[in-house]
Amino acid sequence: MQLTDFASATSLVGLFLDRAKSQAGKPFLTAKRDGSWQSQSWEDVARQVCLLAESLRAMGLQSGDRVLLVSENRPEWCIADLAIMAAGCITTPAYTTNTERDHLHVLTDSGARAVIVSTAKLAEPLVSAIFRTNSVDHLIGMEPLRTGQHGRLAIHDWQGLIQGDAAAARQAVDNRMATVTRKDLACIIYTSGTGGAPRGVMQSHGAILSNVDSAADALVADYGWGAHRFLSFLPLSHAYEHTAGQFLPVGLGAEIWYAESLDKLSANLEQAQPTFMVVVPRLFEVLRSRILKQIEKQGKAAQFLLDQALKLQQRRAAGRWRPGDWLIDQVLERTLRPKIRARFGGRICALVSGGAPLNPEIGHFFQALGLTLLQGYGQTESAPVVSCNFPAAGVRMDTVGPPLKNVEVRIAEDGEILVRGELVMQGYWRNEADTAKVLQDGWLHTGDIGHFDDGGRIRITDRKKDMIVNDKGDNIAPQKVEGMLTLQPEIGQAMITGDRRPYVVALIVPDAEWAREFAAAQGLTGDLPGWQQNPAFRAAIRAAVDRVNVDLSVIEKVRQFAFADGPFAIDNEMMTPSMKIRRHKIREVYGDRMEALYKA
Repeated sequence: MQLTDFASATSLVGLFLDRAKSQAGKPFLTAKRDGSWQSQSWEDVARQVCLLAESLRAMGLQSGDRVLLVSENRPEWCIADLAIMAAGCITTPAYTTNTERDHLHVLTDSGARAVIVSTAKLAEPLVSAIFRTNSVDHLIGMEPLRTGQHGRLAIHDWQGLIQGDAAAARQAVDNRMATVTRKDLACIIYTSGTGGAPRGVMQSHGAILSNVDSAADALVADYGWGAHRFLSFLPLSHAYEHTAGQFLPVGLGAEIWYAESLDKLSANLEQAQPTFMVVVPRLFEVLRSRILKQIEKQGKAAQFLLDQALKLQQRRAAGRWRPGDWLIDQVLERTLRPKIRARFGGRICALVSGGAPLNPEIGHFFQALGLTLLQGYGQTESAPVVSCNFPAAGVRMDTVGPPLKNVEVRIAEDGEILVRGELVMQGYWRNEADTAKVLQDGWLHTGDIGHFDDGGRIRITDRKKDMIVNDKGDNIAPQKVEGMLTLQPEIGQAMITGDRRPYVVALIVPDAEWAREFAAAQGLTGDLPGWQQNPAFRAAIRAAVDRVNVDLSVIEKVRQFAFADGPFAIDNEMMTPSMKIRRHKIREVYGDRMEALYKA
């Protein structure tokens, strides 16, 4: 297997079929079914992809038609995605958390002619949206769907579509893929959107192939080809998981295992024993909190080892390694670190963080425990990875690493990060106005602010549009302050504001587990809304905010705070599926409450 395979490939389907030929009977996709992990081989998946592709063509779908894909992460997601492309159509993923209104927007905007959905439950809001459009002719269920009166909508069963003459289907796919170029559209991925209606990002085959090539080049340099295994957890409808969690392992000839859920993630990690996993910072924050609580329960010896590990990592990161530190390092390698690695399956090479900024303290925490955590940077419009910290380039937790191979990055005069290369999107689907705003002279204007450090690594300071400018004209990066607040055990979530104001204020969601423990210790009855009125509870949160303020500049300090009524969540539209807060939605609900803090 040579890296030049990526450069010579003309389509994602072609890359997959090439890997399937060389991997043949080896396991490729694994998921838990009926209580046990069951695998499908590369050649079996390739057979299903080609048969499903020809079934889609038999329905009357033509090259360039859009097919909506709505499913939780599972083997059928990958098979459907590849089959849509193998049919010459364009995959249009949608989040499983979408409401009927969300589905209606994507269906109407994309003009999808067919929809593939996994379960009857997920089909309910989807079918309602389909009936309000005029474009969808076919609905395919991975699992049996309730077939009521559906009018002109044809309902198809998955199993019936993957039967037939496999050899003939493969030949038809090969013939079709021979005409596909890297510039042809592979998918339209709708950004989850921290503001406004989602826009369809047009990613070509070449954009994703280029991204996979660049990421594989960096990974192989550090970890070799090997028998790698990825654990898929983030939504595949997100560009990050779609490229890094699906097509990167395809390119590497690696296995993909599908996690069951967040609740079962810890058990799945131990069972799957992955070598790689792509995650978002919020997950690391949750895992860090759990690990801290577990170590606290284990007593003083475990706490002492953790303290030593954190101090050692702090000195290592600062380049102040002391003569006796190698001995401490060896003790940790024989005591604390093996236990932590075992919880992640014992074979992990690296956990790759993306989708949102990672607080450096979180990164150092996991590095201290013997887990390699690599922070990357990108966005859906760049297919999506622009840069990443890799060991060969020297990991710096306060950066997102150097640009990947075949990626050009420059910093505009106002500090905005600009990106150019094959990885850049073709534009927003049917949205020339917004396309013209972000694609200028071949450069993608990311909307992120940053600069290069002395090692050529990118350091992100904030989102251009999220930057707070106070009444004196000072710039304040909200994500930095919010990240520091949520590192406190008392604080689960936070959003700050202060645009055109004399100081910064915060909206805080207390950590639920801490709140319960505090209430029990104080003898408080009731629930969180009631506890938030208690002076001692508020004083404890105030103390947490004050601890953060010690390390902030005068203009960044949080002067006042208010409590939110409940967590920021996907269901209440205050968070995106990739776990980023939606500031405009939070302001719609809590704007008056935060505004009142300036009158207190």
